[in-house]
Order: sequence, then structure tokens, then C-alpha cells
Amino acid sequence: MQNSVEPGFAGDRRPLHEEVAERLRELITEGRLAPGARLNERVLCEEIGVSRTPLREAFKVLAAERLIELSPNRGASVAALSRGDVEQLFELMGALEALSGELAAARRTDAELDEIRALHFEMLAAHARRDLPAYYALNRQIHRAINRCARNAVLTETYDSINTRIQNLRFRSNFNRDKWDAAVREHQRMLEALDARDGAGLRRLLEDHLRHKRDAVLEHWPAPDGRDAG
Repeated sequence: MQNSVEPGFAGDRRPLHEEVAERLRELITEGRLAPGARLNERVLCEEIGVSRTPLREAFKVLAAERLIELSPNRGASVAALSRGDVEQLFELMGALEALSGELAAARRTDAELDEIRALHFEMLAAHARRDLPAYYALNRQIHRAINRCARNAVLTETYDSINTRIQNLRFRSNFNRDKWDAAVREHQRMLEALDARDGAGLRRLLEDHLRHKRDAVLEHWPAPDGRDAG
């Protein structure tokens, strides 16, 4: 990731605070800003290359997304989820992914299928290089594209809201090489089901896929009694 927000033409860029918010999302997703970590404004301003005003505006955006927490006395910190939060968020996300897949199989166009297939092949190349950040960015685009194929605005709004909160967890679920390899095979089957317009099959595949992601995350999560689950 570059160390500063690049300047651009006035008509082709988002407001600066939105660019800063996206940069912070990347840092949180990839674990470079860990759950519970305090956010040092001076350090982040230097790393991203902005003043404190857009940084603080970005904090407000991420607080609304529940990615960070703002405290009048302690400043900003990355939100930390409990085991129960993780279980409930993945349970809901699995249902949202499943419905997205079922609807997408019926409503996708050939052009959309071709786009998802191209993303899939790029993702396979990133997997072969063991480039997890690049792989994950493409993986996220594929899931997002399937959701958009469903053509349900309310579903997309809910999907985006929940998915944003678990990006770091979905990223971490690939740290185990065997599980990462298994996830790639699952994606191949998803593409085949989408191609065949097999809505019921794609629903089942996505439900299983999210359940496997949840299990990979919780495998080493502290158990309710405080012991390591693994």
C-alpha cells in the first residue's frame, strides 16, 4: 500500500476523507490495525499523508460502519468482536450470501458471468503466487458481483453493512494453507453453479462456504471459558 493518498483531478476522485476511510479499511482488513488497537492520529496522518481533519472525518465514517469505536476520553480504537458476535455475524452473512447466490443464478446476464469468470481466473493466479492481499481483493469483488447480480437493493444494503464488519475475519480465514486451498475449490464449484443457473446448488455452496470461513476463524478463538478453542 502506498504511504500517502495520491492527488488527482478534481472531477475524478472521491472526497479526501472517503479515500482515507478506504485506506483505513484496508489496514483493518489485513490486520495491520488490530482489533482493540488505539488509533494514533499523528502516526496515521504521517503514514497516509493527510492532515488530521480528513482523518477525523474518516473516523466518523468508520464509526458509523462499526469498524472503529470513538470515545470522548480515549479517542478512536479498532472495534473488537466477541466470539458470540462472530458466530451471529457469520450466521447472518451466510444467509445473505445464500440468498444472493440463489437470486443471482436466475438473474445474472452472460456479461456478468463473463466478468465473474475473469475475476475468478485472476484470483487463481494470485492464489498460485500466494499473494493473499491480491487474492482477497479479487475474492471480495467476486462475492460482491454475485450479490449485485441478485438485483435486490435492500439485500445489497444489508449485505454491505454486515460484510464490512467481518472483512478482517474473512481475510484471516485464509491463513491456514489447507483451508485457503479448500476455499479456492469451493469458488470453482460456485462458478459452475452460477454458469448452470443452479440457484439451489449455489445457495448450498455459499452457505457451506461461509460456515467453513466461520469455523476457520473460531478454530483458534478463545473459548467462552477463556481457554484457546484450538
